[in-house]
Amino acid sequence: METAEYSLMDAAEGAMWWYRALHVRLLHELSPVRGRLLDAGCGTGGFLAVVRSRRRDLETVGLELNESAALRAAEKSQSHIVRGSVNQPPFPSQSFDAIVSADVLCHQAVSPQEALSEFFRLLRPGGLLVLNMPAHEWLRSAHDRRVLNARRVTRRSLRDMLSKSGFSRIKTRSWNSLLLPLMILRRKLFCRHQEAASDVAPISPWLNMTLYGVSALERWIPIPMPIGGSVMATAVRGPDRQGKSAVIGFTEKARSDSESDAAQAVADVLDLRIGKLGEHRQTQDLPRDVLRIPTPRRT
Repeated sequence: METAEYSLMDAAEGAMWWYRALHVRLLHELSPVRGRLLDAGCGTGGFLAVVRSRRRDLETVGLELNESAALRAAEKSQSHIVRGSVNQPPFPSQSFDAIVSADVLCHQAVSPQEALSEFFRLLRPGGLLVLNMPAHEWLRSAHDRRVLNARRVTRRSLRDMLSKSGFSRIKTRSWNSLLLPLMILRRKLFCRHQEAASDVAPISPWLNMTLYGVSALERWIPIPMPIGGSVMATAVRGPDRQGKSAVIGFTEKARSDSESDAAQAVADVLDLRIGKLGEHRQTQDLPRDVLRIPTPRRT
């Protein structure tokens, strides 16, 4: 994303209706998960902060390419933050019980199929993947240009990507449906010129509360929404087949290259959790050369 967009995200994600609605849905999908969670493309750490406050039973790890965002995520969420790309995350195989990646695979710098193959590799058998993606190419607007979105998806296209990467028990659903007419009006009529600002902007408290209320109401509708502004998907890594990964489209050479590059990526690891790192018992089975960078001294 543009640097300015990270600042907007950091300021907005704690209170803005869309982030709150997204976080509620992600938390709901993670309700059965126990163990270690990776937020792949964690941005400035808003969702990790929510998880830390509401699911203290989970060990949280973030992966973020942008250095300033990674630093802010570490400060905000008090989680382990590793600097790196979702295309080649510097973690050993089967390190996580669940992975969340919200509006990340849509970015220009991401190869969706490569990232999904890596997510499959990182999950333990039976591990859960939760994705959120912007929906429908015809909704492309100045907002997408600001946040460097290269693609928008449909439920079918997202399902196909997950299936090609070896995932099973795939479920997809549209959301942000009741507010879709307003979204269309804003993006296609009022803010259709290329220099328009992104949708992440301060709004009045009453409007913010109203929009969140409409989004919350949508969650209680008993029938699936046929269309919406976003698509959320869940998928599971099944057991290995004959002791080998079922990943399709990620060659052994690519995996070898990724692992050999991990040593270089270690230099960029940002384990900046403020507090007593030794109290995290679950981190002991993660390689120390990945999560070893000490907490900076306070001045």
